[in-house]
Amino acid sequence: MQLSYWEYTSWLSDIDYTIVGSGIVGLSSALHLRKRFPDANILVLEQGMLPQGASTKNAGFACFGSISEILEDLTSHSEDEVVALVRQRISGLQRLRQNIGDTQLQYQEHGGYELFTKRDDILYDECVSKIDMINAMLYPIFNAPVYSIKANTFGFNQIQENYIYNAFEGQIHTGMMMRCMLDKAILNKIKILNNVTVKGFYEKENSVQLETDMFSVSTKKLVLATNGFASQLDIKQVKPARAQVLITKPIKNLSIKGTFHLDKGYYYFRNIDNRILFGGGRNLDFSTEKTTILGQTTLVQNELERLLREVILPNTPFEIAQRWSGIMGVGSQKKPIVKQLSENVYCGVRLGGMGVAIGSQVGVDLANLVN
Repeated sequence: MQLSYWEYTSWLSDIDYTIVGSGIVGLSSALHLRKRFPDANILVLEQGMLPQGASTKNAGFACFGSISEILEDLTSHSEDEVVALVRQRISGLQRLRQNIGDTQLQYQEHGGYELFTKRDDILYDECVSKIDMINAMLYPIFNAPVYSIKANTFGFNQIQENYIYNAFEGQIHTGMMMRCMLDKAILNKIKILNNVTVKGFYEKENSVQLETDMFSVSTKKLVLATNGFASQLDIKQVKPARAQVLITKPIKNLSIKGTFHLDKGYYYFRNIDNRILFGGGRNLDFSTEKTTILGQTTLVQNELERLLREVILPNTPFEIAQRWSGIMGVGSQKKPIVKQLSENVYCGVRLGGMGVAIGSQVGVDLANLVN
């Protein structure tokens, strides 16, 4: 792309900080850098028309982990590590709500429910038996019991007669969250260029040279906040994980309210605007869903529709209004990677499907690393 003198001098000259990725982490990092360095020239590069990965694609769960997820985490993390993860998620959600405001987020706290199918009786019995243990483990964070038993009042089919309920779980409007963050960035004189893909970078003596599909640009410091796309920039500890989602057309007299988890969190659904938003199913085919390509597969979409028809809305006609997907960043550990990669390059990635909960805090932590 040939740039004019005006374009180059107005947007791409004397850049102090360049952030790759305009999602929750990237914009949180940019806004905190603005607080630390009021006069800095800050540039954000985004490969999509909108934040491309998961920030505008997720289901809008303000959650910190269902009981089965926490029990699974305990198989690969110590108890102290799991408590630290939950504390980080709660802290991140509080920061997000403070930064944006509950009204703008359309935050609602209807609670969260974990459902178990009839065939998951062993998992269900284990989770029920561990409620007191997990509540005691998390009590220092919440100063109250987190999980309890509730009857199947929403009329779901083919599940255990009781849910495991979490009173502290909420939901947000993902699109409004990102619109507010983008508005704040612009008000804080942070430049955002969309439809720009970073192909690579290399360090020079006191700067970093970025090569994109549109132009080359030099920056004093480079901050990578690409999460699910981190492997494309040679961050090997992060693997992409596609999450497929659909939403119904409005359903008259819909009584379902809350956030719902099924099959260890691999499926999740919620109410929004008298609709059911339903996502998940990557566990049906992990290898295919380990991709950075946005799209849907017949296997996952058919299973989402079957579960809607047979389990979630067994006696309610519905139509599908939209389908989409997002790209998460996962790895062998749940703890995000926030570190300095080299003298002038930093990264905040591997959010593990908890971007809404921890993205704001990761962005701040990332900005605080930069000197």
